Amino acid sequence: MSEPALELLRPDHAPALLAFERENRAYFSASIPDRGDDYFTGFDARHAELLAEQGAGLHFFHVLVDSDGAVLGRINLVDVANRSAVLGYRIAEKAARQGLATRAVHRTCALASDRYGLSTLRAATTLDNEGSRTVLARTGFVPTGETLLSGRPGTRYVRHLDRDPAALDI
Repeated sequence: MSEPALELLRPDHAPALLAFERENRAYFSASIPDRGDDYFTGFDARHAELLAEQGAGLHFFHVLVDSDGAVLGRINLVDVANRSAVLGYRIAEKAARQGLATRAVHRTCALASDRYGLSTLRAATTLDNEGSRTVLARTGFVPTGETLLSGRPGTRYVRHLDRDPAALDI
């Protein structure tokens, strides 16, 4: 199987993205707060809003797409300001635990620096989300403190993009 393409979110991704979110809703809800029913009923309008915000340079939304056009993951850079952004990602249950998130975050860090001119990325995850903590550690993010995510204890992370990811012991 070939490596999924990392693509900037487009209008035509909407059907596959909605299918991805529906198929993985219960899986995601086990480790991160559920999006709620309104997310799904208002999906088309929200997708259009996100694309407009992306067009304004406020966020960069990416999808991992397999050769059949199915979405296997999302990797987003949100709240872009002052050469910084917040990284967020989710990988489909059927594609989890295969290193896909680590490879996608590496690729997104390169895009953040090379294409979007960012120098710092921030992220956060709950303490019980071992997979996400592992991905962040493997991709050069370092813990910066504690936080609460929807009332759940978590850790904040930062990655300065001027550091060479090839120097990391992965």
